[in-house]
Amino acid sequence: MQQVDTIQSHELVYSVCEHPYLGYLIEPHVVQLNANGGHSLTHRRVFSHTAVDYASILDDTDYKLIKLLEEVEQTHIIKRYYKKQIRPADFFSKVFDKKLFEYIRPKIELRLLQALALIGSKPLFLMSKDGYAADQRIEIAPKPASILFHFRRDEEETRYFPTIKYDGQRIEFMYKDAQVVVNQQAWLLLENVLYHFDQPLEGKKLSPFLQKRYISVARATERKYFETFVRGLIEKHHVYAEGFDIETYQHDAIPVIKLLYVENGISQLQLNFRYGPYLFSSGSEHKVTVRMQYDEATDNYTFHRIKRSLKWEESRMHELLSMGLHRTSALFSNLEPLPNGVEAVSAMDWLRDKNDELHRLGYGIVQDDPNKRFFFGRTELDLSVKETNDWFDVEAIARFGSYEIPFAQLRNHILSNIKEFVLPNGEVAVIPEEWFARYNHLFQLSEDKKSIRLSKYHIGLLNDISEHAALTMDRKVERLAGFDAIEEVSKPKRFSGSLRPYQQAGYNWFHFLQKYRFGGCLADDMGLGKTIQTLALLQKQKEVGPPDDETLASLIVMPTSLVYNWQNEAEKFAPDLRLLIHTGVARSKDPAVFADYDLVITTYGIVRSDEDLLGGFYFNYIILDESQTIKNPTSKSFKAVKGLKSKHRLVLSGTPVENSVADLWAQMAFLNPGLLGSYHYFQQEFVQPIEKKKDEEKARRLQAMIKPFVLRRTKNQVATELPPKSEQLFYCTMGEEQAERYERVKSEYRNAILENLGDERAKTPQIALLQGLTKLRQLANHPRMVDSTFEGESGKFESVIHTLENVLQRGNKVLVFSQFVKQLVIFKQYFDRHNIGYAYLDGATKNRDEVVKQFREDEDTRLFLISIKAGGVGLNLVEADYVFILDPWWNPAVEQQAIDRTHRIGQTRNVFIYKFITKDTVEEKILALQNRKKTIADTLITTEESFIKSLSQDDIKELLG
Repeated sequence: MQQVDTIQSHELVYSVCEHPYLGYLIEPHVVQLNANGGHSLTHRRVFSHTAVDYASILDDTDYKLIKLLEEVEQTHIIKRYYKKQIRPADFFSKVFDKKLFEYIRPKIELRLLQALALIGSKPLFLMSKDGYAADQRIEIAPKPASILFHFRRDEEETRYFPTIKYDGQRIEFMYKDAQVVVNQQAWLLLENVLYHFDQPLEGKKLSPFLQKRYISVARATERKYFETFVRGLIEKHHVYAEGFDIETYQHDAIPVIKLLYVENGISQLQLNFRYGPYLFSSGSEHKVTVRMQYDEATDNYTFHRIKRSLKWEESRMHELLSMGLHRTSALFSNLEPLPNGVEAVSAMDWLRDKNDELHRLGYGIVQDDPNKRFFFGRTELDLSVKETNDWFDVEAIARFGSYEIPFAQLRNHILSNIKEFVLPNGEVAVIPEEWFARYNHLFQLSEDKKSIRLSKYHIGLLNDISEHAALTMDRKVERLAGFDAIEEVSKPKRFSGSLRPYQQAGYNWFHFLQKYRFGGCLADDMGLGKTIQTLALLQKQKEVGPPDDETLASLIVMPTSLVYNWQNEAEKFAPDLRLLIHTGVARSKDPAVFADYDLVITTYGIVRSDEDLLGGFYFNYIILDESQTIKNPTSKSFKAVKGLKSKHRLVLSGTPVENSVADLWAQMAFLNPGLLGSYHYFQQEFVQPIEKKKDEEKARRLQAMIKPFVLRRTKNQVATELPPKSEQLFYCTMGEEQAERYERVKSEYRNAILENLGDERAKTPQIALLQGLTKLRQLANHPRMVDSTFEGESGKFESVIHTLENVLQRGNKVLVFSQFVKQLVIFKQYFDRHNIGYAYLDGATKNRDEVVKQFREDEDTRLFLISIKAGGVGLNLVEADYVFILDPWWNPAVEQQAIDRTHRIGQTRNVFIYKFITKDTVEEKILALQNRKKTIADTLITTEESFIKSLSQDDIKELLG
């Protein structure tokens, strides 16, 4: 191949050549022109990188073609499909085979088809055997050719052959050295003309006849040949037959919806079309469908050719999609109803709802199972409620068309998730999906198995399912859900302090619960005065006095760390209350002693020890502070407090849902037994759907059930007078040695964990992941927490010390929180060396009250190091106006509790929260995951263990990425 002189005349031509392995290709070549304008023997293959040399003779289409045809050049093919360095000769002799050819050739042909569409009238040649690019001029036929397939059947055989017509004239192509250049969509090279066709046609349907007049099929094999090959040919092409019949039909079609019913599974619908006696599924790409019939008596084949209106069929499909259906996948034409909001809609529900409209639009409905007659008529439930003093009787009638069935008869169906109910006429009614979700709780919680009877505690559930039910409870019980309307109760006269408006509302709510003998949970944010509201209630009890023969003594149970706080608050706000601190080894062993007091303060630990003693006294109120302590229904604490006896019950908690939705059950079982059914039922009906499936409907139903008995106000809602708080993230970089250790440990754990990821049997990844994440978090803070001999720098430690120095210079007081005691110890050691005063509190601190007092009252103690587990609740530290959070926690609510030690009622200064995050570590990813894992019940995933269990494989890969 010689160099073309671009100063002399030259021309770009496209050359059809036959590669010995890849088949027909097209190559762009520049050919030097002779003085007379003819093509010389000098030519050069053109590529994208050499095209610039010939820019003067190229147009935009040429550039596109050069790039396109470069993709089918042999070196490009080898590089793309083999990846390794290899000589072309070795590739084709050692690697290339029939299987690889069949994979690559269709991809080549796609580009050839694109190229042929672009070439148009550009110079096109057939390459000579020795590789000359401009050997024989080729034309592309300007019009498409047509093809007709012929069959002649006689007593011995059936002969089959095609004929080709171009511009109305039959052209001879057999024994003419014709070549199929492209098979995928046939292009035929015949006598230097390239022909294409007016219909989809594979080249292999022509290839046998290039050197053969016809194909013969013997009588012995014709049946299978007719059924497969001939029927398919008649569907796609024009066919002329002698010796058998082809009949064409064009019927008025009827759209038919077919129900593919799956009992206790997901049923689907299918759109079909009935053309005369034939039923076809939707989604065909063929305008013609052929069915074959054989008559043995006459030994005759008849092919019924049904012409379909695909546009009309598609319009009926769109009609169904606009009525609330969607395709289950791009591959299949099965249909399912779209969800209604968050609620799934079953195929049966959809058919029932749309039944009248479908008949009006001319749709037929058929059933896949011929042995069942389904009922698709109107289905309704009429529900009314009758009320007595202590329970509600629910009267409900299920209507299926003209049949009326007492809803209680469907109890077993609803509880056992049995969808089919046989009507008196033998038709099968499929119970609406909504009834299972909406009314399951009615039967689960009913105190009577033959009718539907619910306790007074289920007012919230009944209000939720029956908007029109006559639920009065003196017409006041509805106010449980909206405490603003509750009757005002005068403040106790001997209460030393004022109640803010929202605290007065909570105090009123307590009295309302008392009137109707309901238990309630005050779940106000930390710092909003749950203690004060409770003391106001108890002081009022003392002033009103007890009914005859009843005690006034009330019991408050709390964590040990809060006893001192309650004692101080009681003496400050309700000094008239006779107070007994029932703790310590010298505590009374006689239950009669309690009658001499108004308020008995004790701890969960003492209740467990003194279960019999406390259980022998009937209290006025039993109140649990930090009630999430009893969240585990199998715990001794829960069993102990559940056995105590009282007239009224209250619980107080800023975080009633601490780890999981399951935490609610024990607290509600203590307050209002039976409200949430059995623990097993509660797990199945609420905990698992809400936490594992993020079922918003179940979460909403649960909220409706507990809402009347839970009062929660946030600081944003009610404490508008609180000074603002500002949060700032400080990103810290690791020291070199710290970063090296971090990356080394991360690699070790990542390899160990990711290898077992997805193995359901392997429990170790969860444990290893928790261990690994803990170790990585410690390294991100200070490597000395992992290795006491570490001498290098911690980026975060340096950043915290520097920031602290600036804050302390201004005279501010600072709370420093970490969940790692080891981290606090490192800071203690630093402050000791530099003679900086501080207070310190962790789980091992004995003199807790003195430490708190030191920080609050000593001007020189301006630093308070606090472990989150020891100091996250029960502390009032409004003297501080800075909070340093040294490490991000899985549960942002815990972080909020730490901040609430100072941002609470009584704070007058702006509060600044500084959060320290080590860049490029798991800490950053924890923050991102926290934001992604906001769940229905406001951060249900809160402890390390439950957080780890909630992580998907992608989450784990991201954390360790």
